[in-house]
Amino acid sequence: MADTAIDYAAVFQALPGMVALLTPELVYAEANEEFLRMSGRTREQVVGRYFFDVFPDNPADPAANGMRNLAASLTRVADSGERDAMALQRYDVESVQRPGEWEERYWSPVNAPVFGPDGSVVLLIHKVEEVTELIRARERSPGDRSRVLEAELYTRGRELQEVNERLREAHAHEREVALALQTAMLPAPNPLGHHRAAVRYQPATEALNVCGDWYDLVDLPGGDRIGLAVGDVVGHGLAAACVMGKLRSALSAASLVANGPAQALDALGLYARSVDGAQNTTAVQTRIDWESHTITYSSAGHLPPALLSRDGTVAFLEQATDPPLGARPEHIPRVEAILGFTEGDTLVLYTDGLIERRDEDIDHSLARLADALTRHRGSAPEPLADALLLELLPSGRATDDTALVILRL
Repeated sequence: MADTAIDYAAVFQALPGMVALLTPELVYAEANEEFLRMSGRTREQVVGRYFFDVFPDNPADPAANGMRNLAASLTRVADSGERDAMALQRYDVESVQRPGEWEERYWSPVNAPVFGPDGSVVLLIHKVEEVTELIRARERSPGDRSRVLEAELYTRGRELQEVNERLREAHAHEREVALALQTAMLPAPNPLGHHRAAVRYQPATEALNVCGDWYDLVDLPGGDRIGLAVGDVVGHGLAAACVMGKLRSALSAASLVANGPAQALDALGLYARSVDGAQNTTAVQTRIDWESHTITYSSAGHLPPALLSRDGTVAFLEQATDPPLGARPEHIPRVEAILGFTEGDTLVLYTDGLIERRDEDIDHSLARLADALTRHRGSAPEPLADALLLELLPSGRATDDTALVILRL
């Protein structure tokens, strides 16, 4: 196996989710099978054609701007060489079988550059999460919405199961494949209105630079609200990276249509039952509402987020913690709690690699985190993230993965 060359074309076609490759001039160079299937196009209708000849804006709807927003994102990535994770977009997609008929679709794109030997951008990776059915579920009754959400997440798990098995066969080349997956699965933080956020992801040095930790930031419907989440899949390497990608995408989509963090984690727990390796994953989901100045949160066995007040005091969000995903033999609705905040406070979400030590009690680990936050009160999210990693991670070899999200409230 070690002497067998990787068939990167086959890996690309097997990637979970819709993925296409574009030239800097926004011409399709390639599209994977899932992209063609979900978009209803054949390879001949896509490859070699200008992106917006394949997917134009609906000329009958002056308010349609999804494709224009996407054009701006792709152009920005081509010019800057920086990855761009877009907020959820509504697109009107013309039917190939019935020209002139347009279908409302909801896609969540991530666009990333591929560099050539001279450092210039030679290709653009365009990855899309199709969440149309989940958004439509909001318009149904609560009972129907829950069933549609559960069915959609279960279907995603079954469709990706074969991909997961095929990727596991490449275990001798875990690092190359899993790093490609993680680049696509972990979004770069977009500006969240006027709110400032910082994210960090640092793998364990013993895990070939791939892991099962994740973070997510998403604009939520219904006013000035956003969702923040972190999670931790058991294990390292390619298998954990595949599970991480599935769970992050599922929780991100669920948070858009759920009534709160507890319901989003409920849906994720049901979905996780269909995903090998997802059992005992921990995760915490939060919803920050600037109109009510509240944080609503729910935790599936994860370490508690920390709220740093402007005066330097630290409160841990630990009043709504249930067991990890799949740890209960029967489904029981999860709990959530609400905590108020003051403008200028800082919310910190993290995974266990940041603070836990094998020879240390967890209370002592949390106390070290609180002390570091207090000493750096007043720091903006970016320098605060750097300071926490510098002070709290072991100076030698890191034995566990770390994901960190910091948001100025």
